[in-house]
Amino acid sequence: MEEPEPNTPSDHILGWIGESISYFPTFFDDPYDTGDFSGDSWWVQPQDLDQELIGSSSNSFNAAMPTTTAAAPTPTESIVSDQSSIPLDSTKKRKLLDNSSPKVSRKNTNRLEDSTAGVAEPPARRPVANRRVNNRSAGNSSNGNNKEGRWAEQLLSPCAAAITARNPSRVQHFLYVLHDLASLNGDANHRLAFHGLRALTHHLSSSSGGSGFSTSNTFAASNPKFFRDSLIRFNDINPWFRIPNNVANSSILQILAEQKHPTNTLHILDIGVSHGLQWPTLLEELTRRTGGPPPLVRLTTVDPPTGNRNSTAAPFAHGPQDYDFSSKLLGYAKDININLQIDRIENFHLQNLNPQTIKSSSEEETLIICAQFRLHNLNHTNPDERTEFLKLLRGLNPKGLILSENNADCSCNNCGDFATGFSRRVENLWRFFDSTSIAYKGRESEERKMMEAEAAKMLVSVGEMSEKKEKWSERMKSAGFRREIFGEETVDGAKALLRKYDSNWEIRVDEKDGCVGLFWKGETVSFCSLWKVIDFGVEDCLV
Repeated sequence: MEEPEPNTPSDHILGWIGESISYFPTFFDDPYDTGDFSGDSWWVQPQDLDQELIGSSSNSFNAAMPTTTAAAPTPTESIVSDQSSIPLDSTKKRKLLDNSSPKVSRKNTNRLEDSTAGVAEPPARRPVANRRVNNRSAGNSSNGNNKEGRWAEQLLSPCAAAITARNPSRVQHFLYVLHDLASLNGDANHRLAFHGLRALTHHLSSSSGGSGFSTSNTFAASNPKFFRDSLIRFNDINPWFRIPNNVANSSILQILAEQKHPTNTLHILDIGVSHGLQWPTLLEELTRRTGGPPPLVRLTTVDPPTGNRNSTAAPFAHGPQDYDFSSKLLGYAKDININLQIDRIENFHLQNLNPQTIKSSSEEETLIICAQFRLHNLNHTNPDERTEFLKLLRGLNPKGLILSENNADCSCNNCGDFATGFSRRVENLWRFFDSTSIAYKGRESEERKMMEAEAAKMLVSVGEMSEKKEKWSERMKSAGFRREIFGEETVDGAKALLRKYDSNWEIRVDEKDGCVGLFWKGETVSFCSLWKVIDFGVEDCLV
């Protein structure tokens, strides 16, 4: 790797930190890299984050401080207060520095105080033994939509703003406090602080030519059996993907019922993140259909490029390299007397998709496209090219297209700066972590750690996050699609399924556009919409 050019502070963030670099924790070699695992075993994160960070280098943050290090917080000092969002006055800020972090000199304390006006005081870091919560407290400890209780966001977002504003003393303070509070074994705030800190230090490191972002503990690094079992378990306790999958399957049945020749071959183009787990339910439903299943069901899955399994890939898109659901799905289809054929487009760049790529078995084939949580990651350098890709899908002449995406107003062109985009991603990740706290009943779990590590890739993934549904609607219409309303059975079925999950989840149907939205504690998570190809001979289809 070439040495970074001198005197280029706009390109290398560490350049403007200057002498303050000695006060940063030595995160820049990615000490969170957990290494590989082997066999069916799974890596277990050390319980004390401080030990891993401080022990990783003689130039650690604590050793770099000009005064002696403070003793670790006592259990009494470490208990989280319900009043976790009290504005800092100078006395409380000094107390936080004394109790939660290594001591600093008076000169540096004054600098930190001046840079943290108006920032809410987070709770001190708790011992691991005190972080376990029961199911009731898991849902209430985060105060839901009350951002005053979401202290991790109140540290991460200002830290990103300080990086954008090139304020080294303020960045120093926030990294300092986040380092002290971050933990994989705490509540949603502690875990968000852990992954957010990891993403911030990755940003600082990569901007200065540092090491890459660790991908350990994610889907791609996991054991195939552990991955499959964990994903099945997650879908059973959290509807994040289960509801969009259910809506898509019901829509496929709805489209089939509308065909003049319902006995035609059913061909599904799967551009999604279900890793095959969506389809057993659909196959079972096809056996219950009037007239029985189609004579042939074809499933074509479009896999992401295998060489891009790192942190810049779309979250949830990459499974383990040796994972293959085809054999099990084919066996299941045989057991229920369905003629199933599976084709995989491997190591494929979606931007280059064309009609010749999708092989048709006959002209009477009913092609339906299922695109879930993948299209937003296309052509991130120019989001307008997403419309061009949608036109390619239009050229396949499908009978329907089901689109599911995160409903987030963020893309590389409209975020404005690093701080704005990062803050929006943190807010979306909070909803994931908060819901998993309840789904796993506040229990520590290697499955939960993997799901959350994968979700946390949205903080550094290229092209994250998605756009609002209104923008997607505009793109779909420009590409030659018209909106279709979901049938009552589709909506009622999704609502019935949602009742098995926590009561904080909610489904809303937009009266204006008919989109089915999934909400967590009143905040939007994702939307599903149904589209059909425009018949240009019908004028009202263009409305």
